[in-house]
Amino acid sequence: MEALRSYFGPPVDLLRPRGFSSFLSARNYRLGGGSKWSPPARLTPPTWRPLRCAPSALPLDVSPPPIDGDPELKMTEGAALEHCTTETFSDDNVAIDAAFNGVAIMDLSHFGRLRVTGEDRVHFLHNQSTANFECLTEGEGCDTVFVTATARTIDIAYVWVMKNAILLLVSPSTSSSIAEMLNKYIFYADKVEVHDITQKTCFFALIGPKSNQVMEALNLGDIVEQPYGTHRHYNVNGAPLTIGIGSILSRDGFSFMLSPASSRSVWRSLLSHGAIPMGANAWERLRVLKGRPAPGKELTKDYNVLEAGLSMAVHLDKGCYKGQETISRLITYNGVKQRLWGIKLSGQAAPGTSIMLDGKKVGVLTSYALGRRDGEHVGLGYAKRHVTPADEVFIGDVKGTLLDVPLLSYSKL
Repeated sequence: MEALRSYFGPPVDLLRPRGFSSFLSARNYRLGGGSKWSPPARLTPPTWRPLRCAPSALPLDVSPPPIDGDPELKMTEGAALEHCTTETFSDDNVAIDAAFNGVAIMDLSHFGRLRVTGEDRVHFLHNQSTANFECLTEGEGCDTVFVTATARTIDIAYVWVMKNAILLLVSPSTSSSIAEMLNKYIFYADKVEVHDITQKTCFFALIGPKSNQVMEALNLGDIVEQPYGTHRHYNVNGAPLTIGIGSILSRDGFSFMLSPASSRSVWRSLLSHGAIPMGANAWERLRVLKGRPAPGKELTKDYNVLEAGLSMAVHLDKGCYKGQETISRLITYNGVKQRLWGIKLSGQAAPGTSIMLDGKKVGVLTSYALGRRDGEHVGLGYAKRHVTPADEVFIGDVKGTLLDVPLLSYSKL
């Protein structure tokens, strides 16, 4: 793990808030060739007024929701988050370094958000995925995996159990298919409805060891140090805001689901307290460094949920659920033949390239990214169970070293 931490993160496209030219100029960012913003040699302290006192302090007015309110119900149809553009910042290393040593913010509004309602919602999702929903209460959360009947992976979802609904955050590429799949399994008598609220809400993730400090500065310290998945509702200038523990790529950090009406003020406030904005390229690199499997890459019909290292999201004793019989047989008969690894590479390699050991194929590279520093290369890939970090493997002509990655767990195998 220390080898991983010392090795794993570079340049990433950062999403620029629209209309932030004056804001960036105030921080000494300069517009260079190709319409890219280059950071100053040294970032100056933010000029936005920090929140150190009452919840009514500017620029972020945070207060509890109505006692009998259900904040997510009040999300109104709105355009996609206004500050998202295709314009990029120059140096991604700053964002990657912030995620490991400071605090970074990612706009994940393109991820799918499915709101499951109805009296039978808990029992329904309990049967349709791997988590034990029946042991969760309002304000708690978890990860759950959607699998096929043979336990092949579809996606891992981040879950919030709310007062009148269950919120599922899923990958952009699976949002529609998972909604269709869930609707397919709703029987006539089931009191369950699935609503896609992706376009009605925005979603941010705050990651890094200094995330707690940002939350304290925003007068949101009441949620700090709570268990993973814990979430609470607030109002921001009258608009709903839900904050949960976990940053999608880490069990630490925080997630924000909010109304488009308040997205800009929340984004600006997080930036003003030192959060470094991270874009799509940086996010993908950080995903590989952290070891989060992604649909179409590590999560496909070629691999089961245990091979993908997601046993921490599988409850083995919760009764019948989709894929349960296959998972039980895999464990009973020691049937897991391969596992997902992080891979330190000596050069660039293409996903889909075979992993070779002593001239024999033992696996396949599923993801590739630049590392934390210039000239470093990393990847994710499946290898047969007998392959160990001590083995010298090759991905084409590129030498590889297998490494454990933070997000994967094999404790239950």
